[in-house]
Amino acid sequence: MTKRLTANQAGLETAAHILRQGGLVAFGTETVYGLGGDATQPEAVSRIFQAKNRPRFNPLISHFPSAEAAFSQVIASPLAHLLAETFWPGPLTLILPRAPGSTISDLAADGLSTLAVRVPRGEHVLSLLALTGRPVAAPSANRSGRISPSAAEHVFDELDGRIDAVLDTGPCAVGLESTVLDLTAPGSPVLLRHGGIPAEALEKICGPFAFPQSEADAAPLSPGRMLSHYAPALPVRLNATSVEKHEALLAFGPAPLTGAGAVWNLSETGNLEEAAARLFQGLRYLDTLGAQHGFTALAVQPVPASGIGLAIQDRLRRAAAPRPGQPQA
Repeated sequence: MTKRLTANQAGLETAAHILRQGGLVAFGTETVYGLGGDATQPEAVSRIFQAKNRPRFNPLISHFPSAEAAFSQVIASPLAHLLAETFWPGPLTLILPRAPGSTISDLAADGLSTLAVRVPRGEHVLSLLALTGRPVAAPSANRSGRISPSAAEHVFDELDGRIDAVLDTGPCAVGLESTVLDLTAPGSPVLLRHGGIPAEALEKICGPFAFPQSEADAAPLSPGRMLSHYAPALPVRLNATSVEKHEALLAFGPAPLTGAGAVWNLSETGNLEEAAARLFQGLRYLDTLGAQHGFTALAVQPVPASGIGLAIQDRLRRAAAPRPGQPQA
């Protein structure tokens, strides 16, 4: 049963406590209601995808109570500071290079070297973010493919019983998702998504900007896809039924294959949510060992094609996609 929390001090403190404990809380911003989870906890981020019934991972926007907090996680350019001074708090998301000391999980960033950050507008949401004291990943609080919610009742219609609580902050003032601007590309900033900040207002600050040539061009940054994505240096062999000593093994379930040079089990109990949360970490771990010990490939045991398992399979297919100059597993 999903709790309804009133947007008073007690409700805000309860919502912040749930978020810090790894739970999910929907809350209103000036744009739409977001489905919030602690962006530093991969298990919480995995729950976001599960609750939304989203079949694939996507980079998520992390929300902060101030520009100072947001810029502690990224490398902010002078233009980023100027845009923040002009439009934050407000419906503008900036794509910036990830800072070396960033605490945001790989799962929230979709394994990318960039982060999407914003400071939303609204007394209650800013209080909640300040009380939580951590970056909060928050896509729209609806099931994947449905209409975005602009009131608490919309969230209950979509997610009742699937999340821990809804902080009822009233109807959203904008009701349209944030504008997304990529500041990492060489040359002009790239407008990846139209939203709550009109393009004309942005141009007054940053001058003319570019647009992606296609959805595929925007895919890596503002939720989307690349064919070869988060690819380890080792060639990846999917759906392995046996493994050799010269291979590292990404296992799943209580019966990992025997004979591998190194093993990372995504979930010994076969829990797909745990597997999703551990995926990027496991790929990095085995890739590092591969460089150290001269493994020739990374073998991957099958993962069920159900629920968030489809997301895991999607990520693994991209990890295994052919890359120029790399031998095939």
